[in-house]
Amino acid sequence: MTRVVVCPYHVLDFPDGGGHFWVYMQYAQGLLRNGCDVWWLEQFRRGPSAADEERRVSEYLARMAEFGLGDRVLLYSADDGSDRREWVGRSAADAETVLRGADLLLNFHYAIHPSLLALPRRSALVDIDPGLLQFWITAGQLVVPPHDRYLTIGETVGKPGSRIPDCGVEWTHFRPPVSLDLWPPVREAPGDAFTTVAGWWSGEYVKGVENGAEVLYENTKRVAFLELLDLPRHTSQRIELALYLGDGDVVERRVFERRGWRVRRSQEVARTPEMYRTYIQQSRGELSAAKPSCMRFQNAWVSDRTLCYLASGKPAVVQDTGPSAFLPSGEGLFRFTTVAEAAAALEAVNADYERHCRAARALAETWFDGTRTMRALLEATVP
Repeated sequence: MTRVVVCPYHVLDFPDGGGHFWVYMQYAQGLLRNGCDVWWLEQFRRGPSAADEERRVSEYLARMAEFGLGDRVLLYSADDGSDRREWVGRSAADAETVLRGADLLLNFHYAIHPSLLALPRRSALVDIDPGLLQFWITAGQLVVPPHDRYLTIGETVGKPGSRIPDCGVEWTHFRPPVSLDLWPPVREAPGDAFTTVAGWWSGEYVKGVENGAEVLYENTKRVAFLELLDLPRHTSQRIELALYLGDGDVVERRVFERRGWRVRRSQEVARTPEMYRTYIQQSRGELSAAKPSCMRFQNAWVSDRTLCYLASGKPAVVQDTGPSAFLPSGEGLFRFTTVAEAAAALEAVNADYERHCRAARALAETWFDGTRTMRALLEATVP
């Protein structure tokens, strides 16, 4: 049996991120369905008190058990850059024995310490931020230890004419997974709104060089949605945003609400994996923007969240992130570049809603079936 260790980033430390949890769990579930012995390796922050830490870890392990991984979790804490680790619930020797017996470590924690990365027989870096990851590496903003394989969901990474640097390594392309059995199509009467779940993350900037000139731009969903601010004036379709908002985002929330958007706190509707799934499956469809870097890099990125909508039989209207070899536009999935195009896509979906629901599910089954995509990933990484 092939043993695979999935190494996610910032899951236990983000207990309100039901959707963030699903990002990595889709990979683990796809591997389980391929008969793999799957383990979960995660670094987390200690404290603020022993009682709080015990509660957080206990709740987290209970959640992992619901997904079949309760006894397959390796949790550790460590200072940044340190090779000294404190393991939770098991000895260092036991944890390292598990890792040494692994055929593959799928690494989403890009700054993992090299000593951990060296324990499994083979390691693979998994790029789910195409363009940004390569830019951070090239600019020296992120130091990534060497891996045996480099995997990416970005269609244009490493291709001739790409706007994305290849970092001097060979990239293997794969499609992101969604667990079709855990995200079944929902045929009951949907809610009245097209929705999405997103972080606001005000103040996240990217500094780079374009056409020989230095540029600095805010790379957040906040900026992307501000460009769509007037969309409700161009469509009769209700649109709702479930946003991870901070205390300082109250003013902008009111701006959106005055323009006709419905805005909710994601913590209220998508805090847990179950709440996140329910929220998506009770929606009419998805309407969402992408971070500006996706358009700048033209990475043909598709969100893991959008795959959950599609698998649930919910049409998606999302921002165009660049030409794709397989993503359609106009059949279950619509990709827009302007407010007018987004409004037209919403009207087109509603004009033949059931057909687009069926097309959405078919798209997930054809291209993003987690069992098949993880089988292809294994074939590319495990001899």
